Amino acid sequence: MVRRIAPPGSQSSLREANRARLVESLKRHGRLTQVELAGSTGLSPATVSNIVKELTASGLLHTSITSRSGRRATLVSLTRQLGLVAGVHFSARQLHIAIADATRTVVTQTTLPLPLDHRHDAELDRLSILLSDMMETLGGTVGELLAVGLALPAPIDPRTGMVSTPGLLRGWEGIDVAESLTARIGRPVFVDSEANLAGLAEAREGSARSASSSVFIRVGHTISAGLIVGGDLFRGVNGKAGQIGHVTIDENGPICRCSNRGCLESYAGGPALLSLFPPSEGMQRLSDLIQASYSGDGSSRRVIADAGRHIGIAAASLCNLFDPELIVVGGELGQAGEILMAPMRHSLERTALASANGLPEIVAASFGEWAETRGAITIALDHVIVEADALPFTA
Repeated sequence: MVRRIAPPGSQSSLREANRARLVESLKRHGRLTQVELAGSTGLSPATVSNIVKELTASGLLHTSITSRSGRRATLVSLTRQLGLVAGVHFSARQLHIAIADATRTVVTQTTLPLPLDHRHDAELDRLSILLSDMMETLGGTVGELLAVGLALPAPIDPRTGMVSTPGLLRGWEGIDVAESLTARIGRPVFVDSEANLAGLAEAREGSARSASSSVFIRVGHTISAGLIVGGDLFRGVNGKAGQIGHVTIDENGPICRCSNRGCLESYAGGPALLSLFPPSEGMQRLSDLIQASYSGDGSSRRVIADAGRHIGIAAASLCNLFDPELIVVGGELGQAGEILMAPMRHSLERTALASANGLPEIVAASFGEWAETRGAITIALDHVIVEADALPFTA
């Protein structure tokens, strides 16, 4: 079939641009009502209604009836038949994998433990096998994945796709991870830091969805932050924006893994907190610490509260520089809830610059341990090109 190219400025080229804008908004936000689509695209309700009818008839969109504020509304999403993407999260100690459709509905997922000092070669080999197995259970092959998003526990240079700072993820440095995984599975791969992708998930569909700017603070084995402005990530020149785990708390403090002294991670990161307990107490993982705190153990609660105070001081500095509307807290230690966040708020109130609108609210992440994986799904979908303008033209 010969595809017609509409001349610039024509009515048909404007219609194609409007269709592409609507599809891009659904890729960004997942599901929206027609009223919300009009707001997010700037198109009139009548134009949105016409485009939705056209693209639903062509099989690109799916609509359903929902209720918003007690009123019936038409909910619009990309059709599931567009294909599947995978989201992958390598944390310091665990591997999370989820496969989802174009509506971000997860169809299968799995979690596996990781050795503390895992390396890219062995883990990418294992990941390629797991992705193949998971797709096989769905009746498909890994070659049918549209794209894969991958979250790593280190800043990623957006220009090279490599870990941007030496010492933060040994065994993965000097490697173009996206290219390396693509060579194994033959599918496009997109990589970013775990905090960035968790922050993106929370901004697009979670706790920070209504915020104009937000910070996602990920507290676990490592500490880092993702900065969101207008629904998009701010990475900085080298991808290092938001690395609050390496804010100096005490310039005479212990040596950090980044080779500096007295970084926040040295006082509030997982290894630092667990090292405060003798081996006889069995504190091997942060989950042990959190469980003990839930059971009322005073030492565990004090250790988490002290970590919250340190993190709150660093968050105050971040607020003074970045001035976000909202702070979302996630990661393994984020599961401690108010035991961690209440001291954070206290430190923020004492050390951050006040404003007429008050300080940013501190809230828990919506997606718990799956936030980073959902962000990886989001970045994969962001890079999947849905050629709305290639659909048959209707007058």
